[in-house]
Amino acid sequence: MTAVVPDSLSDALARVVGAPVTDLHRLSAGASRETWSFDAGGRGLVLRRDPPEVPEPEGMAREAECFRAAARAGVPIPELLAAGDGSDGVGSPYLLMERLAGETLPPRLLRSERWAAVRPRLARQFGEILGRIHAIDPAEVPRLEHHTDALTLLRESHAAFGEPRPAMELVFRRLAETRPDPVPPALVHGDFRNGNLLVDDSGVRAVLDWELAHVGDPREDLGWVCARAWRFGAAPEVGGYGSREELFAGYEAATGVRPDPEVVRWWEVFACARWAVICRIQAERHLGGSERSVEMAVLGRRIAEAEHDALLALGLTEPAVVADPVRGPVPVEEPVVHDRPSVDELLEAVTGFLREELVPPDPRTAYLAKVAANALTIARRELRLGPAQRVEHRARLHALGCADDGELAARIRDGALPADGPDVVAAVRASVTAQVAVANPRYLAPPHRT
Repeated sequence: MTAVVPDSLSDALARVVGAPVTDLHRLSAGASRETWSFDAGGRGLVLRRDPPEVPEPEGMAREAECFRAAARAGVPIPELLAAGDGSDGVGSPYLLMERLAGETLPPRLLRSERWAAVRPRLARQFGEILGRIHAIDPAEVPRLEHHTDALTLLRESHAAFGEPRPAMELVFRRLAETRPDPVPPALVHGDFRNGNLLVDDSGVRAVLDWELAHVGDPREDLGWVCARAWRFGAAPEVGGYGSREELFAGYEAATGVRPDPEVVRWWEVFACARWAVICRIQAERHLGGSERSVEMAVLGRRIAEAEHDALLALGLTEPAVVADPVRGPVPVEEPVVHDRPSVDELLEAVTGFLREELVPPDPRTAYLAKVAANALTIARRELRLGPAQRVEHRARLHALGCADDGELAARIRDGALPADGPDVVAAVRASVTAQVAVANPRYLAPPHRT
């Protein structure tokens, strides 16, 4: 069984490249944009396009601008062959580039013996490449937005959803109180991390996914690449590959500037908060109906992971080994008015089908099947833990004199409750830990040592 590929897309690409298209298939990569691989004219090519229902022509034009500027600066990047608004039949704004050999999947790069020899070189290479990116004159990328006050922008993005999150308010307070002095603005990649970097036997072969690029504080990229979310369970601080010292040494070799570790730590905490907001933005694409997607939906449950990471970086929580509650029974509520299978048993049956019986027709569907199975497992954990967690959460709020999360968040934000108060920190920590225990209890565990 093979995936169905629209004939119109294949025909349109053939017109763009001037050669017949073969082996066109969608890759699993890309939550916000589609990625397609195909062959034409004797070479491998990759199409990166907006979902047709959510076109963003200006954003794709900005990314094309970054590709060209990065190539001129010697940043490893795929050759950009074409860029368009989709009116040529491709269906939405797109970039067309060469397909390079290598690996992007973090679990393989971090754990496979195939990449053991290259792993020790990557942290320093990350620093060197970021140095080249930050040396690009912002005038070469005039379409990019300027983030002169990244923290205020992030707080506004969070506030726009109108959803109180005490942990986020605590993190924002800490960031505001320790904000570093500004430096001259530079081109910021915005998503330079494990997973967006193509690696081959020489190291980093190409920097991918420039859609979040902007002009701002270059140290933002250094904090982002150090964020725990991009280590994928490994212990080393930079993408799971190496130390901050190696990253800084590479950056200094490229720029002559040695990053201040404390400032980069501030940007690492910022990165955690930013990832939380990005998860909520992505979830809204599903919740708001603009792009129905199980992948986007599940990202909404990853916000607590990002909050946990921020608390870790601030020294306000610690890793913990938590047994997966899905292995335990569901509390029985009387009276039982429905037949078996129970809700949990139905969820378990569908989860097993998605993980063990479904034969996906292509890598993208296989990936989404795993995401869907994870979504059902989250629901099964909440069936077990949710009732008790709600009781415990109300008790924590009552102890702080707050009626709900909205009041707690507001009192942290306006200073009525101290952001460093032990009772406040304990309540926020307990709430975040409870959410992660439902969403992904393994995320709370200490990292793997290699």
